[in-house]
This record gives sequence, C-alpha cells and structure tokens, in this order.
Amino acid sequence: MSQTAELTEVKTLESEERQTIVHCTSNSDDSAAYRIWPSTYLIEHGSDRRAKLLTAYNISFAPQWTLNDGRGFTLIFEGLSKKCKSFDLMEIIPQAGGFEQFNIPRNNTDVYQVSF
Repeated sequence: MSQTAELTEVKTLESEERQTIVHCTSNSDDSAAYRIWPSTYLIEHGSDRRAKLLTAYNISFAPQWTLNDGRGFTLIFEGLSKKCKSFDLMEIIPQAGGFEQFNIPRNNTDVYQVSF
C-alpha cells in the first residue's frame, strides 16, 4: 500500500470515528418521564448539516418512556464538521415539547453539557 493510500485510509477512519457527546440534565421535577426520538439532530450553523443521533443512554427511544431519576441522560451523535463553530440540538417531532437547545458553541472536546 502506498503512503498516500495509507494516509487516505487513516483520514477516512478518523472521520468515521468522530462523535459528539451531549450530556443532558432536566430542570423539571423528579417524577417526569422522558423519551428521545431518532429524529434528533445537531444542526450546524452556516451549513445546516445535520449530525444524526447514533445512540442514547439513560433515556428510551420513542414510543417508550423513561422516568427521570435525576441522573440525566447522554446522547451520542455523528461528529460535527471541522468548520463548525456552533450548532443547535433539535428534536424534530410531530408534537410540541421536543428537546431544543440553541447556539451551542463548539469546543475542542466535542463533549457538551446542556440543561432543558
């Protein structure tokens, strides 16, 4: 394998492995129930590119519900574009009350804390 081919392969693997992690907490009472829809995205400012939700921890995917235990939940998304400076987290659902967090500034770790 040539050096150029090896470099291309490494760059491809690097971009495939990038993820964006969002740790979420809720300001509502402990008796609330939550769920996340697969139609939840990180929408990059400037390009409108959408990073897809890959998996979630401590929260159920719709139509199931999870009772709030006070620990919050974690969402794992595809990696953001290298040029992305800020983004919105949006749960695009056919009813009111979706999770939304606007104007999240990008950081070097791509690990974020948000509160709803």
